Amino acid sequence: MPDPQSPQLVGHRGYLARYPENTRMGLEAALQAGACWLEFDVQRCADGQFVLLHDSDLQRTAGDARSVFDLDSQTLAACSVHEPKRFGNRFAGATAPRLAAVLDWLAGFPQARAMVEIKAESLDHWGLEPVMDSLLAQLEPFRDQCVLISFSHAAIAFAKQRSRVETGWVLSRYDERHRQQAQTLQPDFLICNENKLSSQWQPWPGRWQWMLYDIVDPQQAMAWAAQGVTLIETADIGAMLQHPLLAGSACRHGL
Repeated sequence: MPDPQSPQLVGHRGYLARYPENTRMGLEAALQAGACWLEFDVQRCADGQFVLLHDSDLQRTAGDARSVFDLDSQTLAACSVHEPKRFGNRFAGATAPRLAAVLDWLAGFPQARAMVEIKAESLDHWGLEPVMDSLLAQLEPFRDQCVLISFSHAAIAFAKQRSRVETGWVLSRYDERHRQQAQTLQPDFLICNENKLSSQWQPWPGRWQWMLYDIVDPQQAMAWAAQGVTLIETADIGAMLQHPLLAGSACRHGL
């Protein structure tokens, strides 16, 4: 069981430092490393399916300029998103999995939870209501393991009105206006890049939990935890959980 004195670690896009992002192999590696939480991004493609992708095109991850909005999930399943600029051909054949398949897989690891980020590009392209209605319906059977997160205030507000799925609002700024919006919105989690915060930062009080990203220094993780941060998102989940300060916060999934 995780150490209650340590923050729980979240695998950013899986095991981002060592595997192609948002791929099944990266997610599995994060769980094998002891992640209690995963984070991954979803885009809606041309047939209405959701796939795990951060960008709205395949240029960065596959060297393919096509837009995800012009491709169906079957076509995307034939695209290798192995991030050749980072990894060469080491992971050639890695594909962008469908969200439905990932949720079914995740259900086999009941200790694991996932932050599922709906990307703003999909909301803008397809419209907020059709995207959110479809996504929330897909997440609902897995709501004990999933948190819907987004930079979009409107998306989180919609989810809170229409669904029992937990929510997390990703802050684009840490300022008074966003604090007031958070008080009105009342998400279950508030999420922020640590670089947006000063060394004198104090978390806004509320019923939410705080998650900060992207942190790869165990000392920093513990310092933020001492200020009330319960979740630390990291690109290097394996190295972080091997450090003595954080090893006690690992989850074991029988892998």
